Amino acid sequence: MSRYVPARHYVSFGVVALALAGFSAWLGMSWSPAFFPAAMFLLSAVLLLALAARPAITVHDDHVQIGKRIIPWQDVRSVDRTGWISPLVVKLSMFDDEAVWLVYPGEVDGCKHLLRTLRQMASYARIDGIPYRQYWGEMLGAQEARRMASPRYRVLRIEDEEEVERLYFLLKTVGHIGPTGSEPRNSSHHNSGDER
Repeated sequence: MSRYVPARHYVSFGVVALALAGFSAWLGMSWSPAFFPAAMFLLSAVLLLALAARPAITVHDDHVQIGKRIIPWQDVRSVDRTGWISPLVVKLSMFDDEAVWLVYPGEVDGCKHLLRTLRQMASYARIDGIPYRQYWGEMLGAQEARRMASPRYRVLRIEDEEEVERLYFLLKTVGHIGPTGSEPRNSSHHNSGDER
């Protein structure tokens, strides 16, 4: 189970925007153009505080829970990302053509992690219009290509590599490094036997 709660900075920014709205409104009493920024700050404060009040999102093996609403993974037919990554806005389309807009106001890393988790868990869904298996196959193929394209660095000099190779073949022909078989007997046992 993974739990995603709104980032704390949305509350802080909302309170600051509310304070600026109050200050601009106070200035507007003597200079009326200040009412325009007061309205903008007030709108921003309402938006930020509304995002901060969003319910937590809990991801389970068989469902995702948004607040009190539980959505089984088998009911999700598509997971479509919008242009918003922080806050994260994702459209979940259900089997009955209902659309659920998932909004997660978190840190950028948390938003990316949640998006990846949603895509992994919705195994019955299309991911951004691509069938699940095809989407993850392409992703794995791209990761493998990046891994193969990474440069290889030389650790040993050419002479050292040749020496290591020569020692490897020597060991391979001999078949072992040290003595094989049982450990040599201790001569003290023989001596004690002879003394008797």
